[in-house]
Amino acid sequence: MATEPARKRPRLNRGTVLRTERVTPHMIRVVLGGESLAGFGAGAYTDHYVKLLFPKPGVAYPEPFDMEKVRAELPRDQWPSVRTYTVRSWDPEAVELTIDFVHHGDKGIAGPWAARVQPGEEVLFNGPGGAYAPSADADWHLLVGDEAALPAIAASLERIPEGAPARVFVEVAGPEEEQDLRTPGDAEIVWLHRNGGAPGDLLVEAVQKLDFPDGRVHAFVHGEAGFVKALRRHLRVDRGLPLEQLSISGYWRVGRDEDGWQSSKREWNRQVEQEEAQVLG
Repeated sequence: MATEPARKRPRLNRGTVLRTERVTPHMIRVVLGGESLAGFGAGAYTDHYVKLLFPKPGVAYPEPFDMEKVRAELPRDQWPSVRTYTVRSWDPEAVELTIDFVHHGDKGIAGPWAARVQPGEEVLFNGPGGAYAPSADADWHLLVGDEAALPAIAASLERIPEGAPARVFVEVAGPEEEQDLRTPGDAEIVWLHRNGGAPGDLLVEAVQKLDFPDGRVHAFVHGEAGFVKALRRHLRVDRGLPLEQLSISGYWRVGRDEDGWQSSKREWNRQVEQEEAQVLG
């Protein structure tokens, strides 16, 4: 009788906060370090992500921390909250891991944590995961996203091959949220200011109106699930792009926290794929 392979346990990392920086009014940069991060392993992809663990107040957790033991011994409402964030950069020589957090006051878990955390504090996280990096074989690159995708877009721009054409659309709340993005590529970067509008509407309009350059595109489209769905349909159906030329995913969804979104994301993706298959035949 065949047996299933043992499930690989996520790597648990323990990082120490080295410093923080307010990059824009609503973006906070947290730099983690510490000897335990030596050999962390990020770098292959520009959309590397980690899953940060935020303990519930007043709950005593096993030490050393063991998530499988937590799940086995504690009720679900006492499990740490998990929040997924993109790695902005990883410096293996300095052993420094940089993560950018969107901060909107006291709303949420990770943003307020980033606003108040002090150097010397520790944080637990799993990872890294990831799957995308700009292809050296592409004739040009398309990068599209909102604030949640901005760290990955910034990291990807730094890895665009020298002189390679790129069309970049980033939607943020307003001009004060723009950042200095650098790249060796030949990038046209367009900042779109939401100004209170629905997340992603401006991105959908911009990509639909874009006069695509000739040649094979490698596209990265990430952010709020609603606009990602609309652009996936546009790129797959209207533009005829195969899936292998796309990295496309909803990082978050309006009206859902990460727990709610992650619990429904698989079914949501399945429905999107079914709808797409019906159109494409």
